Amino acid sequence: MSCFRLLKEKGYRLTPQRAIILDILHRAEKHITPEEIYEEARAKYPEVNKSTIYRTLELLGRLGLVDETDLGGDRLHYHHVEKGHHHHLICQRCGRVLDVDEKILDSLREALTRDHRFVPDMRHLGIFGHCLTCE
Repeated sequence: MSCFRLLKEKGYRLTPQRAIILDILHRAEKHITPEEIYEEARAKYPEVNKSTIYRTLELLGRLGLVDETDLGGDRLHYHHVEKGHHHHLICQRCGRVLDVDEKILDSLREALTRDHRFVPDMRHLGIFGHCLTCE
């Protein structure tokens, strides 16, 4: 189902600001911060403000259209869910971010469910540590 149709079905209007934000997220080649979204949106829609960006990202997250990930640096990053689920290894020394396929955490998911009777929501994780290059 398209993002636009889902918004409409849930009773939300597709405002020009929402359309621009969705377009920016969809075209982004990497995870993107609200500040980066704001700068790009402002170029097309000068009236947009930062609170609109944050409210829209919150709404899109609740609707399951974007994933929010902490990649360090005191800023959250966003990713359009249509680009698939994956996880990140984040080096706390050099800041390098490595993408990791979701399957690598299957055994952890199974162990948490089996051993702790807990079903984790592991759609988009950031795992902090350091890369061997930084040792």
